[in-house]
Amino acid sequence: MGRAGLAPPPRDTITGMSSLDPDRLAQAVAETRAALADAARRAGRPADAVQMVVAGKYLAPEDTPLLVPAGVGVVGENRLQDLRAKQAAGADGLVFDFIGHLQRRKVKEVLGAVRLVHSVDSAELAAEIAKRAEGPTRVLVEINVDAQPGKGGVLPAQAEELVDAISRHEQLTVGGIMVMPAATVDPEGSRAAFARTRELAARLAGRWRGRHDFADLSMGTSQDFLVAAEEGATMVRVGRGLLDRARRV
Repeated sequence: MGRAGLAPPPRDTITGMSSLDPDRLAQAVAETRAALADAARRAGRPADAVQMVVAGKYLAPEDTPLLVPAGVGVVGENRLQDLRAKQAAGADGLVFDFIGHLQRRKVKEVLGAVRLVHSVDSAELAAEIAKRAEGPTRVLVEINVDAQPGKGGVLPAQAEELVDAISRHEQLTVGGIMVMPAATVDPEGSRAAFARTRELAARLAGRWRGRHDFADLSMGTSQDFLVAAEEGATMVRVGRGLLDRARRV
């Protein structure tokens, strides 16, 4: 998931031709996966412990058919209209997650199109998801780990209250936490926030053992995804840092 205010992905507005080179994309994906595997091993984890989620914010719809051949399996979208556009462009073989702020009025449409919502940040949103869900549904709660003004997610001190509210809906299971630490030039600047997130997830897992699993930590973007992998991430959201390496020159 990218930082707010960054420019959308470039594209050929005259011909509609893909802006990505398939070979460059495959190479960038392979290199990113290898780096993730190395980071996981450094932390004493299996090489395949971290799943790469490509942030669709930086991906033009016409580039979508290139993803599966390049080795991409999961795309994370911030907006319903972008999710629809990517799926319509040719998404066979892709799985979609929702990683942005989810409005309650759009829950029904989003749930039918994604594997997982990463960004449950209120009891009201959880209630709407429970109302619209067709069967057992796994979600992640979004935590504002660095207490940044204007950022999504509940404060760490409010996490247990939110999980308690979600627990009232039998069909909902909290599968983990999503965080977006404060922006930093040095990836190491995110390490403490990721460590705090891992510790919070462990505490919540102990408190809710048998009801919620907290198995997944969605944390790390292009700026700091390797540090996130070392600190326990099970999903990293990479976008511009991956796709810009695949742009046509």
